[in-house]
Parts: sequence; C-alpha cells; structure tokens
Amino acid sequence: MLDFVKKAKWDAWSSLGSLSKDNARQKYVDLVSSLVSSESSSQVKDTTPDSKHGYETLQVTTTDNITKIMLNRPEKKNAITTQMYREIIQALEEAAKDDSVITVITGNGDYYCSGNDLNNFTNIPSGGIEKMAKDGAVLLENFVKHFIDFPKPLIAVVNGPAVGISVTLLGLFDIVYATDRATFHTPFSELGQSPEGCSSYMFPKIMGLSKANEMLLFNKKLTAGEAYAQGLVTEVFPDWTFEKEVWIRLKAYANLPKNSLALSKQLIRGVEKEKLHAVNCQECELLRERWLSDECMNAIMSFFGKKSKL
Repeated sequence: MLDFVKKAKWDAWSSLGSLSKDNARQKYVDLVSSLVSSESSSQVKDTTPDSKHGYETLQVTTTDNITKIMLNRPEKKNAITTQMYREIIQALEEAAKDDSVITVITGNGDYYCSGNDLNNFTNIPSGGIEKMAKDGAVLLENFVKHFIDFPKPLIAVVNGPAVGISVTLLGLFDIVYATDRATFHTPFSELGQSPEGCSSYMFPKIMGLSKANEMLLFNKKLTAGEAYAQGLVTEVFPDWTFEKEVWIRLKAYANLPKNSLALSKQLIRGVEKEKLHAVNCQECELLRERWLSDECMNAIMSFFGKKSKL
C-alpha cells in the first residue's frame, strides 16, 4: 500500500486516543476500509477468471503431468486475500484428484508472495472483530490442513521475495527451489502476532532451535543462500537461469511412477501428520487471540507509522 495511505492511517489512529477501545477499533476498521477501497479503485485489476477452473486470483494449469498453481496478483505482490485462501484450497483439492504426478506452487511477477493482504482485516462480519478473528482462524487452519494432507509431491518454486504465511508453509513442501534474489521473512513479533503454517514445529526441526528463533521470534530476513544453508530451501539457482533449470527438473520428476511417489511420500510424511494437525490447531487458536489483542493492533499501527517515514 502506498506510503501516503499508511501515513494517513497512522495519523488517524493517533487521534483516537480519547475514544473507548470499541469505538477506536470501529473507527480504525472504517478508516482502513475506506482507504483500501480508495486505493483499489485507482488501480486497474485483471479479474478475468481462469478459463479452466473459474479462478480469479490464481492461474491453474496441468501440463506434462504437472499441475501448476500460480499466485496471480502481481500488482499486489501476490498478497493473499481471503478469496485466494479459498481458491488455493480448491486448487489443492482438485490437484489431489487429477492425473498429474506432482504439484507446483509459484508466483506471477517479481514476488513469490508478500503475505496477507490488508483487505483480510477490513471485511468485518456482523458479529464484529471477534467473529472476524474466529472465522480467520478457522479458514487458516483448514488452509494449512490441505498442505499437511496433500498426497502428491508438492514443490515450491520461489520466484522472488516471500513473506509471512508463504514462508511458514515451506516446511510442509517436499522440495523448495528458489531464485538467488529470493528472500524469506516472517515478521510476526513486529506485528504482535505469532507463527503459523506449522512453522513453530517444522522450523526448529529443519534448521535448529536457535536459527528458527532468529526468524520466528526476532524477524530475521534470510537471503536465498542463508535459507539454503539452514535447510529451508533445497537448492538455489541464478535468477537468469532459474525458470529453465527448475522446469527441466520438474518435467523429469513428473515422468516418475505416480503411485510410487505418492506411497513413498506417505511413508515419509505420514508418521508426523497427527502431530502437524495438533500444531496447526494450536497455532491458529493462539493467532485468534493475538488478532484481538491491543498489542497486535498497536504493533501493526506502529509498523505503518515507521513505514510512512521511509
């Protein structure tokens, strides 16, 4: 979002100090909603549904035994909306049942994914902020569940910077390929939030406790090389050869026996499924509480204030 929008939000929030908490929250919601609507109306959006599946935020194709799910909001750095969460769930369900051998997730444009879209926090249902937080936690838990349970090899092709949920999910992929210009950032404590995507369990297991703490507690942004060294990324490729080299490999993988791959993945992943579902549930419940906290709201607005000064 544009800096002047962030500045306006921060100035408005600062002026709410004399209001009650509930009134201040409602004023905040109204303000952000109006700013988001204003900014959105000034941009040209391509909302043409995917011709095959009817998706508006994704491009989903199946070619050469590969189902490719491409996040398709390049003008928003592929930030994930509530609609996109639901469409990714649908795409994973369809990919699990189709004739493809492997499934690939990537992004359209310069970014892999910039995390959650601000609109997710402005669509307030009739039940208020509490209902929004509850619904968001339910959706997130179901979203992550589909990654935990996905039966085929799932490969992330990280074509650029990744933030938030797009990073925390990487521990649930079977392979992660990244361009050398990719970065990996999980700024949870900066925003008064907490980890999701089973990262509170998978990251310490993958990279060790202290390195995971640097990311999940202290917001360290990793380069592609650092992510590779810590085991989060399988391999890093030069950006100028990234697409060509990765897709040569993917096409070779897709020629392997389908059932053999699925059964082998089941052996490798199956032993931890129950644990992962429990972790997912716990993370989403804590996030629901975090989203309702003053600390979270204040941290988000403080973040906007700092960004507006850049």
